[in-house]
Amino acid sequence: MTELLDTAPMPSPETSLSASERQRLLDVARRSINDGLQHGRPVELDSQDFTGKLAEHGASFVTLHRHGELRGCIGTLQAYQPLVRDVAEHAYKAAFNDPRFPPLTAQEMDDLEIHISLLGEPEPIDFTDEQDLVSQICPGIDGLILEEGRQRGTFLPAVWESLPDAQSFLRHLKQKAGLSADYWSDSIKVSRYRTESFPE
Repeated sequence: MTELLDTAPMPSPETSLSASERQRLLDVARRSINDGLQHGRPVELDSQDFTGKLAEHGASFVTLHRHGELRGCIGTLQAYQPLVRDVAEHAYKAAFNDPRFPPLTAQEMDDLEIHISLLGEPEPIDFTDEQDLVSQICPGIDGLILEEGRQRGTFLPAVWESLPDAQSFLRHLKQKAGLSADYWSDSIKVSRYRTESFPE
């Protein structure tokens, strides 16, 4: 269920965490990475220590940066465990199991920036052709999931910062899914989702 990442009309995810809940998740993510450095595993959590939305099932991505450069990003598109555990697990995996990067070292911790995105429920987009799909995409807002048979790719809304044009966003997403940029077929499926991301 784990996915890798490179980073108005529809409501944001219904989580709407408080500032203290967001800070607890950021603290858990950092603790999980520290435990990975010290013990080789994510932080062990007592579920009784967390209540409300942190204890409810939720889907998250954890993105790591150092000096403005991506250092790891892993998450899931489907909620299958308590949100706090989901964040702890993906923080650990982003630091040590993202195959694009070597495992994080203790020397990198001081400069590490942790960013968490909580995903709303994906909603299928109905479209007649590629141009119709492009016209329905909301730049800067939509995260997209593209599926063609067994091939699948996703981009979080944060990717709009580097690919601000909807057509370019879609072409790069097709490549991430293992397809050519100009590939098209009537069997392609695309869903959109929104995220609650922090820190801002």
